[in-house]
Amino acid sequence: MKSSFGKTFMATAVTVFTLGVATTAHAQNKGCSNDSLRGTFAYTSTGFIASPPEIAGPLVEVGTQSFDGTGNTTATATLSQNGNILPVTITGTYVVHSDCTGTFTLQVAPIGVTVHVTFAIDSNLNEFQAIETDTGLVITRIGKRLFAGQAI
Repeated sequence: MKSSFGKTFMATAVTVFTLGVATTAHAQNKGCSNDSLRGTFAYTSTGFIASPPEIAGPLVEVGTQSFDGTGNTTATATLSQNGNILPVTITGTYVVHSDCTGTFTLQVAPIGVTVHVTFAIDSNLNEFQAIETDTGLVITRIGKRLFAGQAI
């Protein structure tokens, strides 16, 4: 009985592993590239700065972010950090992987900080969802293409 159970368990484990790898392999190449993220997106960011303690507190941001299709991005936004309102400009770079995920590296002025972001683009290329990945930041971002489906 143990032998039969062991064989069944092993067969099930191998099947689950194989299906998981096949699904992952298929999901890895969805045909995305830097050119998939081109145009201007309206975005909101919400979350908290957890550390350092002297600036810890809630943060929200609203702005527009433009992507040139070759890995460069710019943005203008207004943020509220602990209720203090600050207009910011952002420049940076981005990389889109074939699975439609990617990263931003953003320089925020006049604050003078660099922020790292991981994102995923939706299937119709009109929205992205992101999370800032630097220590002390608990911030998510959703961007939606301006005038999606319209010629501009």
